[in-house]
Amino acid sequence: MAPLTSPGLYQSRREVAPVSPDLFLHLASGRPRGFWASGDRWIAHCGVLDVVAVESDAPDSRRWRYDSVQGQAGHVFSRFVGDGVRTRLFGGFSFSPRRDGDSVWSCFPPSLFHLPEVELEHHPDREVCTLVVQARDRDVAEGAAEGWAAALSGRTASPPPGVDPLTGRIRSLPGRDAPLPDEGVRVPGRDQRVPLAGSRRSGTERAGWGRMVWNALSTIGSGEAEKVVLARTLDVAPEVPVPSADLVVALWEENHGSHVFLFEPVPGRALVGAAPETVATLAGGVFRATAVAGSAGVGADSVATAQLARHLFNSEKDRAEHDVVVRDLVARLAALGCTVQHDVEPHVLALARIQHLETKIAAEVPDGISLLDILSSLHPTPAVCGIPRNLALSVLEESELFDRGWYAGPVGWFDSGSRGIFVPALRSAVSSGARWRLFAGAGIVTGSDPALEWEETELKFRPVLRALERAGAAVGSAAGSG
Repeated sequence: MAPLTSPGLYQSRREVAPVSPDLFLHLASGRPRGFWASGDRWIAHCGVLDVVAVESDAPDSRRWRYDSVQGQAGHVFSRFVGDGVRTRLFGGFSFSPRRDGDSVWSCFPPSLFHLPEVELEHHPDREVCTLVVQARDRDVAEGAAEGWAAALSGRTASPPPGVDPLTGRIRSLPGRDAPLPDEGVRVPGRDQRVPLAGSRRSGTERAGWGRMVWNALSTIGSGEAEKVVLARTLDVAPEVPVPSADLVVALWEENHGSHVFLFEPVPGRALVGAAPETVATLAGGVFRATAVAGSAGVGADSVATAQLARHLFNSEKDRAEHDVVVRDLVARLAALGCTVQHDVEPHVLALARIQHLETKIAAEVPDGISLLDILSSLHPTPAVCGIPRNLALSVLEESELFDRGWYAGPVGWFDSGSRGIFVPALRSAVSSGARWRLFAGAGIVTGSDPALEWEETELKFRPVLRALERAGAAVGSAAGSG
C-alpha cells in the first residue's frame, strides 16, 4: 500500500445484492466502524483511510473547529483520482469545544471524522446496495472490492481483504493504531437475556436533578432566559458485555422513525443513539431540518396515544418551548442569507415510545455557504441548549456534574459534492469497556415541574434501554436509578 504521503486516493464502486447491516458490521468487527440509518435507508462503513480531527481548540473556538474541519476535508477530497468521484467523511463534533478529560470520552476529541476504507449504502427504492472501497492504490481498491462483494454475498467464508484470518486484526490501519474490541461474549439469540448487576447502575441522583431544575427556573423567572435544556446520565454495566453492533441494530429495529447512528472511532469505544430530528441536511443547495421540542408518552392503545397527542398539541407550555426552537432556527438561517420556509404550526411526531411536537423547515442556501457554515451557526440549538444561547450554556455547565462530550453534539456525514446530514446525538449512549453511559435531557421553561421533567428523561432513556434488552441484557426500568 502507498505511504501516507501519497497524493493519490482511488475508489472502486459497484452494486451488490441487499444484505443486513448486521452482517456488514460484524464482518467489520475489530475495526473502526459506523452506521447511519433513517427508516430502511442506511449507510455502514469501516476502516480508516484518513482522519480529519480537531484535538484541541483555539481561543475563538466555536467557529474555528468547523473551519478547521472544512479545510482539512477539502485537502482530503482533492486527493481522489478520477472524474466525478464523490466520497464522504463520517463523524461529528462534541457538544461544546472544551474537553474536560472524562475518560468515557477519551476517544472522542472535539471534532473527529473518518474517511473510511469501505462503505455500504442500502437503497430500499432500488432494492440494491452500493459498495464503495477506497485505497491509496487502484489495484488494492479493486481487489478489496471484489473480496468484500464475495464476503457479503456468502461466496466465501474468508474475512475481507486487510483482515488477518488467524487473529481477526486489521493488517494495516493508516493513521491510527487500534486495539481489538472488547466485545465480550456474543449472546446467541436476542430472547436470551443477561441480567445486570444492580450495584453497577448509577447516574444523576433525583435530588440533584431537582436542584438543577429549580436553579434553571430561577434564572428563567428572573427574565434572563427563556429556556434551559438540562441533561442527566445513567450508567449501565451488563454482566455480559453487549457488542456495539448488536446494540445499534437493535436500536434501529425498534426505532425506524428515528435517525439511528453508531460511530466507533476505536474498536470497543462507541457512541450510539436514535435522534428524533435532523439539525442540518443539505442537498442541491436546499437546506432541510426538523425542529423538535415538547414531549409526551404513548398510550396502551391507539386511542390513549391519540389523547396524549392532543394534550401535547394543546399544551401551552410545550407549544411555547417548541416555538422558541423554531424562532431561533429561522432567525439564524435568515442571518446567513437563506430564504426560509417552515410549517405554519407544528404537528405531532409519533415515535415508537414517545411523541414530540415537530416543525419542518426548508431554506434555499446562497452560493458559498457550506453545510458546516450552517452547522456552526445553528449549533447548539435551543432544543439541546436553551435560549439565549450563552446564558443557557453557563447554567447547564454550572449545573451538570458530568462531561456531555458528544452527547447532543452534531453527528453525521458530509461529502465532496456539498451534500450531507447531521443529527443531534440524542437518545444516546457511549461505551467504555463493558459499561454504557446513557444520556437524556429535558427543556426547562416557565411552568416546568422537576418531577415531570424527570419522567420525561425516563422516557428518553427507554430507546437505548430497550435496545440493550433486545441485544441480550435484562435492563428493566430506569425509574429511581441513581
